[in-house]
Amino acid sequence: QVQLVEFGGGLVQAGGSLRLSCAASGRTFSTYAMGWFRQAPGKEREFVAAISWTGSSTIYIDSVKGRFTISRTNAKNTVYLQMNSLKPEDTAIYYCAARYSSSAYVSTHDIYAYWGQGTQVTVSS
Repeated sequence: QVQLVEFGGGLVQAGGSLRLSCAASGRTFSTYAMGWFRQAPGKEREFVAAISWTGSSTIYIDSVKGRFTISRTNAKNTVYLQMNSLKPEDTAIYYCAARYSSSAYVSTHDIYAYWGQGTQVTVSS
């Protein structure tokens, strides 16, 4: 089992920045690929970004490319999502997720087994 807790959400003006953190506990964090997802009011949850267990492979949805950066520090069992140039349409609950993976690659279609409780991000116009 892996337990995930997100931190760092809040209210920010459009154009601002936030950094989300996700702390993991349980089994060996470094053997898990990590992802960030979000769910806006009235919409389905969507994939945002993912990072391989080594940190060498990352992937993003088109709408956040160039603005968001996913990273991880295995020694701290933590994955991050740096969000810059935020837009009102980025408003959502953001969830981190984990999946056991020995692959050096990640994709937008990976299935995740473990989820955090979510953190609210609100971007005002």
